[in-house]
Amino acid sequence: MFGTKKETMVTQKSALAGRSEPLETAQTHFVFGRVLKSEVPNGMEEAMFGMGCFWGVERLFWKLDGVYLTMVGYSAGFTPNATYEEVCTGGTGHNEVVRVIYDPAVISYETLLQTFWEGHDPTQGMRQGNDRGTQYRSGIYTYTDAQEAAAQASKAVYEHRLRRNGLGAITTEIVPASEFYFAEDYHQQYLAKNPQGYCGIGGTGVTCPIGLAV
Repeated sequence: MFGTKKETMVTQKSALAGRSEPLETAQTHFVFGRVLKSEVPNGMEEAMFGMGCFWGVERLFWKLDGVYLTMVGYSAGFTPNATYEEVCTGGTGHNEVVRVIYDPAVISYETLLQTFWEGHDPTQGMRQGNDRGTQYRSGIYTYTDAQEAAAQASKAVYEHRLRRNGLGAITTEIVPASEFYFAEDYHQQYLAKNPQGYCGIGGTGVTCPIGLAV
């Protein structure tokens, strides 16, 4: 089953068992030089997104002013401490996600949402481009009620724009963030370590307005 791209969500009962111990991962962020498992500093906030292969997604966010730390991992599924190979089977329910720690005094959550919407095609269901499987689904995983409200408002605005440009309905899931499991060492900041590496994400070309009063 390894490498098979499944496009049907597994149930909790049938999900792979996983393991109790976390996977080994990088100690420091390759771009920022900060401890990867740092606590969220006072005054900063966290966000989490899934929008296709997490290699390219992470690069979108670490380039933004006001982002303190980024990390890739697995979330929104059932299997504790799943490996990449297990996630690729479709048997964990996890999505490939990027967790972002950011300074809201420098960059707003709405700006992160704009990067999310414009950085991929949120109408594709259980795939992103040629990458197929539940691990590539579009998702916003919220930590607060304010993030939930902002995500839903931005979805409504952006879906209107997408339809006006001939695209279909948004398939993005917007749900409370569940436990984040760090991906293996080599996945962290992959495209900084491998600048010519694969990046399968791409936007629709439709811009998303910032803010909720649009």
